[in-house]
Amino acid sequence: MKKVLILGAGKIGRMCAHLLQHSGDYAVTSLDNSAAHLEWVSKNVTGVKCVNGRFDDAKALDETCAGQWAVVSCAPFHCNVLIAQKAKAHGAHYLDLTEDVAVTKQVIAMSQGANTAFIPQCGLAPGFITIAAWHLAKGFDKLHDLRLRVGALPRFPNNAMKYNLTWSTEGLINEYCQPCEAVQDGHFVTVPPLEQLEHMQIDGIELEAFNTSGGLGSLGETLKGKIQNLNYKTMRFPGHRDQLKLLIQDLGFKNHRDELKKIFERALPATEQDQVAIFVSCVGEKDGRLLEKTYAKIVLHKEINGLPWTAIQITTAAGITAVLDLLKEGALPSKGFIRNEDVPFEAFIANRFGKHYA
Repeated sequence: MKKVLILGAGKIGRMCAHLLQHSGDYAVTSLDNSAAHLEWVSKNVTGVKCVNGRFDDAKALDETCAGQWAVVSCAPFHCNVLIAQKAKAHGAHYLDLTEDVAVTKQVIAMSQGANTAFIPQCGLAPGFITIAAWHLAKGFDKLHDLRLRVGALPRFPNNAMKYNLTWSTEGLINEYCQPCEAVQDGHFVTVPPLEQLEHMQIDGIELEAFNTSGGLGSLGETLKGKIQNLNYKTMRFPGHRDQLKLLIQDLGFKNHRDELKKIFERALPATEQDQVAIFVSCVGEKDGRLLEKTYAKIVLHKEINGLPWTAIQITTAAGITAVLDLLKEGALPSKGFIRNEDVPFEAFIANRFGKHYA
């Protein structure tokens, strides 16, 4: 049985704990500084060891990382550098969910010379979206365009923003404010968030998409010099982007993110009735023909193992736990930096946790 430490017992961390502990192959420890979060895990996930501690407390991390086979960070992105340092020091594999580019670069640098695997950004986006995109892309002789789109959306939008909070508010605001990586006309570039608005339909649902940061993961570096155009955008219901630009740019909340977080959490209700829309389109040449391949999927909230889970919990937790499971099975390299592109799509979908995408 593999010992796994999960940092964070909030929306995603608790589902990771549930999936891993319920499988019978992992002994899970959950660390959080929220008594309410730990109480939920203790009541609903039998056998998990709960520890009250802060993600930025070096001593607490040393105590809990010791003896662990793997450390899974569902903590805020800015905590991950210290968490990765402690995982490396204690010889544990490291996985996280962050979309933050700067933090990920520090984690990748830390993976050099490590005797364990470092797998950052392996949730939904970045994460599964990259696995699906690479699966399509590698089937072409020559690549032209690759578009990645993901939207965490309410099923029944009824407020002015047509949005409900479904995951980390801090992470949400961060991806709306940070520069975005892309490839345009064959050149690796940085583009501004909230721009390049487009409209689309998935299963009859009208959506808009616009630039947000972090969703490409390492795919931009992997395909640099090999593709004409590559980008990632977040999908929302029409009109959402314009309201974000008013708040973040016109009213200056880009420089007052803590205030914006308080406003969002006070004014936007959470929902347990959500959906995650996933869309990948790849255009390229195959056997002398111009060809397009598309992957599109909508994942809905549902009950798993007797408990109700939201779509964003399912897709994010299934992403990181499936990668962890494949690491345990020897399907992934066991040392150094592991890209999402290194995760075989077929093995992921066939996995007991990855099947929630199938």
